[in-house]
Amino acid sequence: MLAKRIVPCLDIKDGRTVKGVNFVDLRDAGDPVELAEIYSREGADELVFLDISATEQKRKTLAELVYRVAEKVSIPFTVGGGISSVEDVDVLLRNGADKISINSSAVKNPQLINDLVAKFGSQCIVVAIDAKKINDRWMVHLVGGKVPTEIELFSWAKEVEQRGAGEILFTSMDHDGTKNGFANEALAKLSTEVNIPIIASGGAGTVEHFTDTFETGKADAALAASVFHFKEIKIKDLKKELHKNGIPVRL
Repeated sequence: MLAKRIVPCLDIKDGRTVKGVNFVDLRDAGDPVELAEIYSREGADELVFLDISATEQKRKTLAELVYRVAEKVSIPFTVGGGISSVEDVDVLLRNGADKISINSSAVKNPQLINDLVAKFGSQCIVVAIDAKKINDRWMVHLVGGKVPTEIELFSWAKEVEQRGAGEILFTSMDHDGTKNGFANEALAKLSTEVNIPIIASGGAGTVEHFTDTFETGKADAALAASVFHFKEIKIKDLKKELHKNGIPVRL
């Protein structure tokens, strides 16, 4: 069985790492370059860097900051935020990103997924999906969760896979920052609907939550932010506990 991955997430706003609850009430969580270096050293399997205000402010991801982070890490590094063209991706890969994540731009122009896969390969393209449960249906939201759509999570996930994306990063907006656990029911359904890896995001608060999302949610990777940024959970301790619980991880 493939090892499950632990993925710290750096949400970047104005060059700083920030963290909120349900996508709002952001607070400062430190310098992204320093945090990236710490996580790489502490045994994180991958790192995700999301420039969370790039799409809203209609500007490109911070390529220079990407370069500075890439210099300090020795693990795969995914970058997202404000990416809307082949040229954008080219710049980020040349500045040290290993994979890129697209979200709003993929919904607005699904052909972008095909174009990026054709140019850079599936293994490089992650599609992030932010969704919220409305009247018992998981509905996709755009622009950092600010713009609701009529698109349903599972149908969009299937289309994303058909267009060639290598992974899906699913964030439950209802669970984000609450520390009450991941959206395991939705994650488990996602894992039966698509055959590409699913990264669970939103809700990590305890070691048990990670165990649950791997066992019940069938996630391939678990992404978290505040529990790592504010040193509530140490990655090495988390992995030892997961290993003890029979979850395959790289120690």
